[in-house]
Amino acid sequence: MKTRDFHYDLPAHLIAQHPAEPRDASRMLVCNTDNDRLLDSMFRAFPSYLRRGDVLVVNHSKVIPARLMGVKSDTGVPVELLLLRRQDQHRWEALVRPGRRLREGARVLFGDGKLTAVIGETTSAGGRIVRFVYDGVFEEILDALGEMPLPPYIYEQLRNKDEYQTVYARFDGSAAAPTAGLHFTGQTLEEIRARGVDVVPILLHVGLGTFRPVKAEDVSQHVMHAEYYEVTAEAAQRINQAHLQGGRVVCVGTTCVRTLETVADTQGRIQAGSGMTDIFIKPGDTIKAVDMLLTNFHLPESTLLMLVSAMMGTQRTLDAYKEAVSLQYRFFSFGDCMLLGPSLIQ
Repeated sequence: MKTRDFHYDLPAHLIAQHPAEPRDASRMLVCNTDNDRLLDSMFRAFPSYLRRGDVLVVNHSKVIPARLMGVKSDTGVPVELLLLRRQDQHRWEALVRPGRRLREGARVLFGDGKLTAVIGETTSAGGRIVRFVYDGVFEEILDALGEMPLPPYIYEQLRNKDEYQTVYARFDGSAAAPTAGLHFTGQTLEEIRARGVDVVPILLHVGLGTFRPVKAEDVSQHVMHAEYYEVTAEAAQRINQAHLQGGRVVCVGTTCVRTLETVADTQGRIQAGSGMTDIFIKPGDTIKAVDMLLTNFHLPESTLLMLVSAMMGTQRTLDAYKEAVSLQYRFFSFGDCMLLGPSLIQ
């Protein structure tokens, strides 16, 4: 299986620069995973595809202002840091640009010295371990100096930081938003609960593993970067109970799929736990725990597109993407969404 097998053509003007306004005004392509039927719909119709007894699984990770712009202390050369994962009270794993020019021990200043980063060793994934020196509370300093870590294909400025945050975000830690959740409003969640659907939060802090490009020609050679996940005993019990009573497990976003598949046993039962996951779901892999998926449209040749292909089949997925392009759907983080599942369209 080659990476190029997951390529598709996308006109640049279809890459969304801002979320729909209001959030739930985005479009939704409904896709049967058991045949080729597609339906052009709206996200506001999403609750109608759920039924009493289903469980909706959401990722309540919160995006931190993980992008820091500073200067090298001795030369004034601009330096950019993208924080990926906290190691301890003062140390983070980060992407550093220009990384090759910064030797171990180099110091980078942010906010006229309010925050200093001491560059450390290189990680196996090509990042760096960075130690921060500061006075005060790190989270408050980061909130004042950091920027929301928008992907490079979004070149317009955020109107406010909340645009890149789900309404149910709770725990700081992500370097990118779990974007399928950006379509939800408080009213949407109320409507879903009113239908007898249990909304269950789990956690995966989005890091390099989610958005790192596949550079290997052979898909099997790609190695995912590990990300932190957590599924509480209560969450596992609620998901398993819904499944045993005939409800469907509906995931909001690929991060929820990857988390549940990490902790599912061979029968699809969810086990509580936390830790690091580097699970890479691709065509040929068995999806054990998830029945339906709401997800955005992903970059060509990305691991996220491969995950969708594992649920729908590669050709069926590429055909759906081609249809979305022809219908002028909006793509990527702030774009429209698709709903996947068996027999959604009769």
